[in-house]
Amino acid sequence: MLRISTHGAFARVLSFAIRLWLRRRGLVAVLLLLVLTSTTADIAIPVVTGRLISAVSEVTSPWGTFWSLLGLGALSIVAKVLSYFAIIALTIPSMRTAEAEAFAHVQRLPADWHANAFAGSTVRQITRGTWALDDMADVLLLALLPSTLVLLGTIGTLAAFRWEIGLVAALGALLFLGLSLALTLFWVAPAARLSNAQDSRVSGALADAITSNAVVRAHAGEAREDDRLGLVLAKWAHRTRRTWRRGTWSGLMQDTSLWSLRAAVLGGALIAFVRGLAGPGEIAYVVSALGMLDGYLRQIGNHVRQLQKSVNDAEELVDLMSATVEQDIARGPAVVLPPRAAALSFVHVDYGYVGAPSPLFNDLHVDIPAGQKVGLVGRSGSGKTTFVKLIQRIHEVSDGAIRLGGVDIAQVPLSDLRRHIALVPQEPVLFHRSLAENIAYARPGATLAQIEEAAERAGAAGFIERLPKGFGTAVGERGVKLSGGERQRVAIARAFLSDAPVLVMDEATSSLDSEAEAKVADAAERLMEGRTTLVIAHRLATVERMDRILVFDSGRIVEDGTPTELMARKDGLYRALRERQTLAA
Repeated sequence: MLRISTHGAFARVLSFAIRLWLRRRGLVAVLLLLVLTSTTADIAIPVVTGRLISAVSEVTSPWGTFWSLLGLGALSIVAKVLSYFAIIALTIPSMRTAEAEAFAHVQRLPADWHANAFAGSTVRQITRGTWALDDMADVLLLALLPSTLVLLGTIGTLAAFRWEIGLVAALGALLFLGLSLALTLFWVAPAARLSNAQDSRVSGALADAITSNAVVRAHAGEAREDDRLGLVLAKWAHRTRRTWRRGTWSGLMQDTSLWSLRAAVLGGALIAFVRGLAGPGEIAYVVSALGMLDGYLRQIGNHVRQLQKSVNDAEELVDLMSATVEQDIARGPAVVLPPRAAALSFVHVDYGYVGAPSPLFNDLHVDIPAGQKVGLVGRSGSGKTTFVKLIQRIHEVSDGAIRLGGVDIAQVPLSDLRRHIALVPQEPVLFHRSLAENIAYARPGATLAQIEEAAERAGAAGFIERLPKGFGTAVGERGVKLSGGERQRVAIARAFLSDAPVLVMDEATSSLDSEAEAKVADAAERLMEGRTTLVIAHRLATVERMDRILVFDSGRIVEDGTPTELMARKDGLYRALRERQTLAA
């Protein structure tokens, strides 16, 4: 995770929140006006209270002052209540927008990012950060801003009474605020950042074990997972305890400085009274103002601590939003693909993984005509899967170009490109939704008749119709309620419904039993008809009926031909791999 300074964290998070709020400028203006009105009334109350005491002590009519005091109280209450409604109207849409945009951003992050991230941690970062925006709005707009305004107004009125007392109050307030900010930014916030990071790791560890529960049970690993989580929780407890203790010590130091300020201001007022420079009304005003000053300073200290917590809670969300998404257009102006573009060409392509000592592909050049069925074979790590991912632009080429229908795919919007490519992975991933929704994911808005037809062509209609709710049956997380063969046929039905001109299959039958393999193989044969098909083959028997086979070795295509031609090469790599698998079988 990206680490930034405490100052940088506050600036980035507050900037992020303010940009969200300013999307509703009119509402923010109304809210600030209400806060200013309420604050002005609060500042005036001690002044009027002092006049009331003076009126009583001088035996003059107090009723005018009394009704003014009640009016100010009513104005303060009404403005506060309206500001609470305004903050609700501002905060909920802002939270909704933040969560929706964070989700959209994560969906568009590169595959490498997702491969290195815990899904549970990411969810925790988004939800915790969204709720932190709620706390931040309350603290900044309803608490810290009015408290600061009241503080400044109160110091101003104290200075009007006696400038020495006003100066003492101002210096004491500045020292208190400086102490609060220093403790928060440089002592509490760094500890809170570490505890939040560990909190995200706890969520990631929980999600990782729970989603892999079948493996845990299969290997009697419950106790091991308990111990693993225990270690993560122990570190979380240590970091959280340290953060809370620092917060407690910070509060103690702030309270001590407040009592020192109270003693200085009240002592100065009493000296003025003893010397005959102030009357009972002025002393009553100073006591009232001092109570307000003490209360608001204490509130500001609490608000700063709460703001620090909110900023720390939202920091990971803001960092997440700053991660670089996939490039929609990698280079040049956007180009539209021909409707049924299916011919593929790798034109002098270079590609290497970040951090790898040398590129995987160097000057790779190959043409695949439209409608050709091609098997991709080779040892693990030879480049088969990377070859396919480059076509989908999951990875971007370093040099050269990949053309689909004569168009450089780097100039094609990702959504258009990926709609041209149907994928049947080795381990299909299904949503915890109905079968109909899972199949229709390839074509939003597909009718039930179209979904049923795709399922029929994929050989999936039979088992779906036997289910209690048919196409309305929810399949469980990642499709756990279905067998491997059933999941594969649902994935093939999804590919049928997409009707994409290019098909990629990653050995869809390698993990199935003989009966399921036969059913999936039949469905796959039907799916390949009329499409440019790339089959990543682990079991070479599955590519014997391909039009062509590309044999990869260390990022190079070392053999290219029909299965018969490649088997005829006595020292060929394909023949050696095929004979080795035959002997093993």
